[in-house]
Amino acid sequence: MSESGAESDTGHAVAATLVTMGTSVLSLRIDGELLDRLRHHAAKRGMSVQDYVVRTLVRDDFDERFQTAVDETERFYGVP
Repeated sequence: MSESGAESDTGHAVAATLVTMGTSVLSLRIDGELLDRLRHHAAKRGMSVQDYVVRTLVRDDFDERFQTAVDETERFYGVP
């Protein structure tokens, strides 16, 4: 996604801004329905929306890296 904004796969309007400092800040503009769903999912887990979103992103990143490692290992050992 560009820093200026885009439309998500679900058709929800999304805009993001990344500011680099000692830490990074990511600002998202999302529609009310999506925010309500995020609040609901976060509340079920006793988390803030921010913590829920960060945890979800970290988990997705781990899943991608893990799958890449599995694929590389299978190629190395010649597993079909």
